[in-house]
Order: sequence, then structure tokens, then C-alpha cells
Amino acid sequence: MKDEEQIRATIQTYFDCMYESSAEKAHAAFHQDARIAGYLEDGLHQMTVKDFADFVASQQPSPKEQGEPARLDVLSVDIAGNTASVKVRDDYLGMTFMDSISMLKADGKWSIYNKLFHVEGACK
Repeated sequence: MKDEEQIRATIQTYFDCMYESSAEKAHAAFHQDARIAGYLEDGLHQMTVKDFADFVASQQPSPKEQGEPARLDVLSVDIAGNTASVKVRDDYLGMTFMDSISMLKADGKWSIYNKLFHVEGACK
């Protein structure tokens, strides 16, 4: 599989972790040292991968089980050697997010090393 295909597959796993409330998929998509950060209404939120995985797993029933529509738009993929920057728009928990994702290829595997999120507003 080419790098861009591997990157897109990892991004899909990331989205699936949220849509399916799967901690296992969160750990599969993110590097073990990754950080997640962004602002919600109550201020800045910063998480480790474990924090994020625990959060998505706690969303029960999952958005998929609730029949919420799945929305993931990969807006750009820029690859530079063993690093990549990906911009995605996704809907989660009633909000539309713009995610800026930094990825790293280590031992032949692409993983998310950093995720910054911005809430654009309520899902349309």
C-alpha cells in the first residue's frame, strides 16, 4: 500500500474509533506518545492517547449504534518523507470539527502523533 493510502486508512481508523466508541481503534490510530488538544466551550482540553481512548469508549451507545450519520471529509494530505499533515472535517457528538493532524511513519507504520481540533459549530 502506498503512503497516502496508509495515511487515509489510519485516518479512517481514527474516525471509526469515535463513531464506534472503540478505545482499541483509538490506540491503533495514534502513536503511544501522541497528544490531542483543542478548545471546547469550557476552555482548552488536552489529552493523552489513553485519555482520548477512554473518552471515546465512554460514549455509549456509540454514535453508530444511535444511527447518527457518519461524516469524515479528508480535505488535504501533505507528505514529506516520514511525516505528514492531514486536515479533516468530521462530525462527532453533535458538533462539526476541523482537525489538524500530524502523522509520523515509524517502523513502516503511519500513526497520528498530534491532533489539534477546532469546533466549527453544530452539525448541519
